Amino acid sequence: MSKQAKSYQGQVRIIGGQWRGRKLPVSDWEGLRPTSDRVRETLFNWLTPAISGASCVDLFAGSGALGFEALSRGASNCLFVDSNARGCRSLNQLIEQLGATDRASVFCGDALQAPLESKNCDVVFIDPPFGAGLVNPCLDWLIDGGYLSEYALIYVETEKDFSVDTPSLHLLKEKTAGEVCFRLYEHQP
Repeated sequence: MSKQAKSYQGQVRIIGGQWRGRKLPVSDWEGLRPTSDRVRETLFNWLTPAISGASCVDLFAGSGALGFEALSRGASNCLFVDSNARGCRSLNQLIEQLGATDRASVFCGDALQAPLESKNCDVVFIDPPFGAGLVNPCLDWLIDGGYLSEYALIYVETEKDFSVDTPSLHLLKEKTAGEVCFRLYEHQP
């Protein structure tokens, strides 16, 4: 089994905001790779000026760590999208446990079929299974579908040598941690 195909079981911790320190259970399924605390801390330091009041989408949500971190830090809402039925049930349970049913919802299905509203996505998290070839099609779908708000921020987490191929995105920040590369882009319509 490769590093990316291993299963994961445990917990992730919300780093900041109203649910700071809250531990979220992480289901055990093959290919799940929750974003590490260190990477999330860096990402949300980058997002600090933009996250309060933002409308977020967590594509390939998995554990939901990115979306729940955004909600904890003041995002107005978050749509969690994942195709794993067990993971979607877990996300719905966490939304209820955190009392976030008025700010969060789950779409269980193909990321490219998520029910997004035109020009409504302020912050999008894209963290698909490595090697699946899903990042660039998702970016094209978001841009071509007109779902991104003006100057939306898009977080992309990929394997280290992956290349993002979307001209209307401006790279703001980029870092690597081991075999993971994480980047923050701004949509420039």
